[in-house]
Amino acid sequence: MTSQVDDAATLREAMVTALRDEGLITTDIVAAAMNAVPRHDFAPGEPLEKVYQTNTTLVPKIDAEGRQTSVVSASHIQAIQLEQADVRPGMNVLEIGSGGYNAALISEIVGRTGSVTTVDIDADVVDRARAGLARAGYEHVNVVLADADNGVAQHAPYDRIIVTVGAWDIPPAWLDQLTPDGRIVVPLRFAAITRLIAFDRIAGSPTLTASNYRLGSFVPMQGDGAATEKLIAVTPDVGLRVDQNSTLTFDVPALRKALNTKPVESWSGTPFDMPDELELYLLTNGPELPMVHAAQAAVDQGVVDRTVRNGTPALVRGGTIAYRIKRENPDTVSGYETGVVAHGPEAEQVGGELLAMIRAWAGGYYRRNAADIAYRPNTADSSSLTGWHTTKRHGVLAVAWS
Repeated sequence: MTSQVDDAATLREAMVTALRDEGLITTDIVAAAMNAVPRHDFAPGEPLEKVYQTNTTLVPKIDAEGRQTSVVSASHIQAIQLEQADVRPGMNVLEIGSGGYNAALISEIVGRTGSVTTVDIDADVVDRARAGLARAGYEHVNVVLADADNGVAQHAPYDRIIVTVGAWDIPPAWLDQLTPDGRIVVPLRFAAITRLIAFDRIAGSPTLTASNYRLGSFVPMQGDGAATEKLIAVTPDVGLRVDQNSTLTFDVPALRKALNTKPVESWSGTPFDMPDELELYLLTNGPELPMVHAAQAAVDQGVVDRTVRNGTPALVRGGTIAYRIKRENPDTVSGYETGVVAHGPEAEQVGGELLAMIRAWAGGYYRRNAADIAYRPNTADSSSLTGWHTTKRHGVLAVAWS
């Protein structure tokens, strides 16, 4: 047993060092918490080496259709969220979506003068979280079985709300239970992508604002907050994904035909770097774009470029589709260059339009956190919001580039 404890401590220290080296842990308080909490207590039976990898999710729960409905997030995601949240000793924190480990980390940071509540809709997940917290010595964490769309009013108000499931909207209960100067860190789904956003509540204003956001992938929210997106199949292996409130329509037969034509490539002369920032810009600056996704089979058959495998914004006009690609170019700062490939009768024109958007981003917004994101609930006037915006169930999300 002593050997296992020593091995876990060594692996835990290596995990924290790696996260620091990657710039994902930036504060001593987060490093101390991640060094203190025995992550393996929340994944019994898993090899220690796997438990303490930085990019590995643990204890997945799979539904009848083979989809993950719950996981213990990879430690690099938890580090990002904790740094974004800026949790401090003595705070009262609500975690939406449970697993146990993240609640223990938060508890380490807030200390005995603070309080942590973690809530999940799934009884199995709640039981698992309680068991892990007990094994690790964090029985004082409040573990609640409930639909998190309603928050947890009995332990409110919260200085921080940390959401660990993909949310399509921000329910009114979360805002009602947040302190006047509180912060909510939420993986928000919009324009068929997810961004992990740190929203601040400005005292005296109904608007949440954020200039700190990161890429992240999360299992979707269940219950009243669940939402679905539209996936339009172009071929059995290629599809276009749009937000659930999108009004975009597509000429699927023409696009299917276009994918069988010779593609037209063009190159921007700009670095292929920070593709998540470019992706956000393309989706929130100009015409509405879908995300084009493809199975590996379509890549292997040469139907689409490999950059499509995990999804990328596409400019679609009639029977023409264009999306970004990359190639090696030692003359750029990243060693790669961004380009565009287009299929269809208007390939040169549509590809040129997308290329111009890429160059505009590279010329004016080639940096981290260049966008300003705001959310205004339906109870407030949203007419003053500037930039791209989308109407959600409970409010309006806006993205502006400055």
